Amino acid sequence: MEKATFAGGCFWGVEHLFNEIPGVIEAVSGYAGGSRDNPTYEQVCSGRTGHAEAVEVTYDPAKVTYRELLNAFWNMHDPTTLNRQGPDFGHQYRSVIFFHNPEQEAEANGSKGAAQAHFQRPIVTEIVPIDRFWRAEEYHQRYFDKHPGHASCHWIRGWVPAEPAEASTGA
Repeated sequence: MEKATFAGGCFWGVEHLFNEIPGVIEAVSGYAGGSRDNPTYEQVCSGRTGHAEAVEVTYDPAKVTYRELLNAFWNMHDPTTLNRQGPDFGHQYRSVIFFHNPEQEAEANGSKGAAQAHFQRPIVTEIVPIDRFWRAEEYHQRYFDKHPGHASCHWIRGWVPAEPAEASTGA
């Protein structure tokens, strides 16, 4: 099993969509990219910790590739909006790919370049190493399973078509 970590606005919708992908073992809502250990939702929302609402994805690379997860990420949020997704705004809602190793970094950078061709505005997604992922409070986990009528600003939009196998790394 491998891990991938993404931030694309409110983690409820991002987590839900990743959990729907065959080959994803688990997607967990949490916080990444900040300066405080074990932050709470209230601390993150204050804007003083620097964390993004993020989702840690555990996946089976024999069933779904990192490239396929990247493609889903580009299509489940608007990577051209800075610190915002839909009605949610603030630094915690920024778009980030947190890479776990040099291969993921290269794949993410190549994928970002390929995705840019499908957007008129510049992609503002950060690509940074994961330092630490903090699991969010239990009431955030699988939020849409617990609240099926709640609206989401995340859905698969189809903006970025799947890439050929060699396109994202330039190989």
